[in-house]
Amino acid sequence: MAKDLDKLLDEVESKFCRPEPLRVGTAEGPKGCGSGGILSDDRNRAEAKENLRSTETFKKEDDLDSLINEIFEEPNFDIKSFKLKSKSSGNTSVRASIQGLGKSCSPVYLGGSTAPCGIGTRTSQRACDHLRCTACDFRVESYDNYMWDQSCDYMFFRNNMPEFHKLKTKLVKKKGSRAYACQCSWRTVEELTDLQADHQLRWVCGKH
Repeated sequence: MAKDLDKLLDEVESKFCRPEPLRVGTAEGPKGCGSGGILSDDRNRAEAKENLRSTETFKKEDDLDSLINEIFEEPNFDIKSFKLKSKSSGNTSVRASIQGLGKSCSPVYLGGSTAPCGIGTRTSQRACDHLRCTACDFRVESYDNYMWDQSCDYMFFRNNMPEFHKLKTKLVKKKGSRAYACQCSWRTVEELTDLQADHQLRWVCGKH
């Protein structure tokens, strides 16, 4: 950029500021851009450079202004739509996170058919109806007013869970009882019982 500017200045000087040779018998200084001799020539050169610099500056400022105008004029609608999208996606993620915050029973209770189901706590003793087995990864099913027949074994539940029409062949009606089963374990419960009391079961609350 600097080389191009100097070249342009040299062309300007050669065309407009070239001093004429001194004429014999005259005391006048060289004619050209002014009558100030070398000082006037330097001054004119400096002015020409300053003019070119100011022109370049104005050009850059105009380009900058137009660029700023383009930035602020064109994307107005895009900015609004982006704000709307971000708000809606934020609300969706908040709703999803709230829905994902389930409550767990503490402690986890099993109970007979007379025991209410829900979130069990020390003050609200309810039988958990969202049990899951950590051993077979099956949901624990429960059947009110039934008990399991004594002939039940592991292979029976392994082959038939969770289809009730197959399981009912081993279900015996008994009022007040509740039959629980996953694919690897089964229990018949008549009274409200803390799950921690049965160390063989690998059942946990799957959150409500």
